[in-house]
Amino acid sequence: MNKNFIPLYRKYRPQILEEIVGQEHVKKALANAINLNKIAHAYLFTGPRGTGKTSTARILAKSLNCVNGPTVAPCGKCASCVDIANSTPLDVVEIDAASNRSVNDAQNILEKIQYAPVNGKYKIYIIDEVHMLTVQAFNALLKTLEEPPENVVFILATTEVHKVLDTIKSRCQRFDFKRITTDDIAKHLKHIAKLEKINIEDDAIMTIAKNAAGGMRDSLALLDQLSVLDTEKAITTDDINSLLGRLSFDVLNKLTESIINSKPNDAIEILEQVYNSGNEPSQILLNLLNYLKNILIVKNCKSELVVELTGTTESQAAEMKKQSEKLETQQLIFLIERTSHYINELKTTTNQHTWLEVAMIDLANLAENSKLIDFQNRLSKLESGETSHSSSVSYKTPPLPVQKPTMKPSGFSQFKPAENVQKRDTKTIEKDSFKESVQVSSAKEDVNSDDFSPMPVSANVQNTVSDIAENWKLLVANITNSNVQRLVSQQAKPVKITKEETILTANSIWVKGLSEDDRKNEILKALNSMFGQTNSNLIIRLPQDSDKQFSEKINSDKVQQKQTLNSEPKVEVKNEQVVLENSVTSEFSDKDESKETKNTEITESVNNPEKIKDDVILSDQAKMVKDLFEGKVVD
Repeated sequence: MNKNFIPLYRKYRPQILEEIVGQEHVKKALANAINLNKIAHAYLFTGPRGTGKTSTARILAKSLNCVNGPTVAPCGKCASCVDIANSTPLDVVEIDAASNRSVNDAQNILEKIQYAPVNGKYKIYIIDEVHMLTVQAFNALLKTLEEPPENVVFILATTEVHKVLDTIKSRCQRFDFKRITTDDIAKHLKHIAKLEKINIEDDAIMTIAKNAAGGMRDSLALLDQLSVLDTEKAITTDDINSLLGRLSFDVLNKLTESIINSKPNDAIEILEQVYNSGNEPSQILLNLLNYLKNILIVKNCKSELVVELTGTTESQAAEMKKQSEKLETQQLIFLIERTSHYINELKTTTNQHTWLEVAMIDLANLAENSKLIDFQNRLSKLESGETSHSSSVSYKTPPLPVQKPTMKPSGFSQFKPAENVQKRDTKTIEKDSFKESVQVSSAKEDVNSDDFSPMPVSANVQNTVSDIAENWKLLVANITNSNVQRLVSQQAKPVKITKEETILTANSIWVKGLSEDDRKNEILKALNSMFGQTNSNLIIRLPQDSDKQFSEKINSDKVQQKQTLNSEPKVEVKNEQVVLENSVTSEFSDKDESKETKNTEITESVNNPEKIKDDVILSDQAKMVKDLFEGKVVD
């Protein structure tokens, strides 16, 4: 090793307080303490690495032990100053707590404290990385730190002050060292480059300053490393990127452009060129993450601050500005989050190249699919009930299900179909019954059993008997569940059906049954479909005296509706004999039964309206019982 070579960070270590870069608050406080002769017995210096903690501790020791001291400007020529500068002092003991952390080491310090200083006025103990001491070692120092001898000063330095015991921190004067600004680091690097005659561009110096992350020692070490490059040409940013394995701005610009334009093929091609150049996958994603962060800054910060915050030139900032206009802020944040996710994945995988390619393909497919404005538009349409292909809602109501005849149940002697009922196929029955049940006077469109869109009722519907009757038909038709539809049509009575509120009444048993969540939700769904809204208000209660004004009209319409809906097989209980009135079940008829008997039964029913009403009601109840017992009618 060449003994004449001294690294730049050691060669240009500050020797007085004024030479410390940044940390103005620390320099001012220590200078005033020295001038006023208010020297504390213990100091705690904390802050990131390379910010001057140890250098400041040595300068303070030199200022206290100088022959002219205590002084802010030590002479640097006396024996004490020379020994401290050469790191061979007698009265200044510098201890690395990382390797001397046991309680025995602490006791050794305490044993030597009693000895008087040799050359200077103070015996100074500088304990670096003090957070590494054990709890036992801290406890051994507690009493001495609180009341040390008059000529002893402790200076503790640490990068992780949260690991230091609170009992130790409370016995020290604490000074927090901040990260050195990029401008201060760049200014100092220019000064040193000029003294060392290093040919380097200003952009390269700024790149070094930014890469140092606020630490002067790291920036000086990098400058020292770059100083051995080709001295004929000026050191450029590309040289630094090549040395550090970083991607150039142009490469990152092209890679990001392919991601923004959702072109995974182009992104993979650029990635392969970069990877084959020797760049590590983790470094590639870190550079991309930093570039996306810069675009985010460009998009959300003032233009006059962009160059300073991103550390780029004006032309580069202009390029990023163009890209920022193609993306929304939340898209950039999402891309940054995904990039960070893949950086973490690379730390745990053994096949980093595969994950790198997956990351590029994933990022290139995220930009166009995550625009916030698209999500907001889609959400607004959903909330308003609109669809993407039509500005108006078409509420399709399926046709009412037709109850198919069951097989001959046990306990019944014979099914007797009425021959004078015109034979119709199942589709015709469905179509006709559905047309009659959902017909509204204001509808102008033809009713079709395959595709029916009832017109929503106007918000200005009056609560009149005729309107309730029409809306009652439409409500029943819109109930898609056949069991709930039958239950509502038979057991419920409408009192009010408007867009704002719907009131149905029933006896105490069926009020509870209709109020169950599943059945009530079916009714609410029908109301929402009927009125074209999502917040219909439904009240199911017991009948009141004020409801009688609607009873006569609703009951007559209800009977008519039941006759229409009951196109499915109807069971008549007559003379303790069950008759099935529908030509669909003619296969179950008794061929030996005389036609005169059947015609007489039908004629008698037609001439007696009250009997028809009872038959219809009995038929509905029979159907409900049949559904309850899985298709079997119990006499």
